[in-house]
Amino acid sequence: MSDQQLSSLRFKRILIKLSGEALMGSLPFGIDTQVLGYITKEIEKVKNVGAEICIVVGGGNIFRGRTAGDKGISRVTADYMGMLATVINALALQDFLENEGIPTRVQTAIEMRAVAEPYIRRKAIRHLEKGRIVIFAGGTGNPYFTTDTAAALRAAEVRAEALLKATKVDGIYEADPLKEKNAYKFDRLDYLEVLNRGLKVMDSTAISLCMENNIPIIVFNVNEPDNLVKVVTGHKIGTLVGREGEK
Repeated sequence: MSDQQLSSLRFKRILIKLSGEALMGSLPFGIDTQVLGYITKEIEKVKNVGAEICIVVGGGNIFRGRTAGDKGISRVTADYMGMLATVINALALQDFLENEGIPTRVQTAIEMRAVAEPYIRRKAIRHLEKGRIVIFAGGTGNPYFTTDTAAALRAAEVRAEALLKATKVDGIYEADPLKEKNAYKFDRLDYLEVLNRGLKVMDSTAISLCMENNIPIIVFNVNEPDNLVKVVTGHKIGTLVGREGEK
């Protein structure tokens, strides 16, 4: 990695939170391979500027544990099923990244050694230091915790400098901008402000974990080309959630 690359980076090690819905594209269910190809190219741009990248994927495009839990499947069983859905997404993303020549490892919170490594913190950090992308699947490995919480937890464990939440909108709004055209967009917020306002950015456990570990959260529109690499290289994109004085 060149000194010029390092100097252009705002964050050297990042964790990207990708929802399952982001991989679904316009499909009613499953993985849109065109969207997966686009996201792969966006991640590759970040890799090329020298950032260390880890990713947490959701599974909502395949199975939503909380929804199923309301329809007769026990919440614990439904959550475990949702964790398995994240592994499917992680393997698909790994395949696309490696087809572009990017070394990638999937680590799962629930052991399934035939398809992925078990999550080992020190090993994950070593992969990052060697320039590999690490995809964390299986959530936290425990029911009742969201993949947002898993993202905050893994970000703290691997000492990521920022958590980038890739969404369909360009930041955090006071109301749903897809329903309220005049909804106000926040450029920056304090963690406590997000919690006190009840803004649905991430669940309160995830926000609290980031606050306790001083991990800034940047919410941005991943569907806008180059937004991901712009965030990493210091452009003001989306909404920053952090402490007062955070740049």
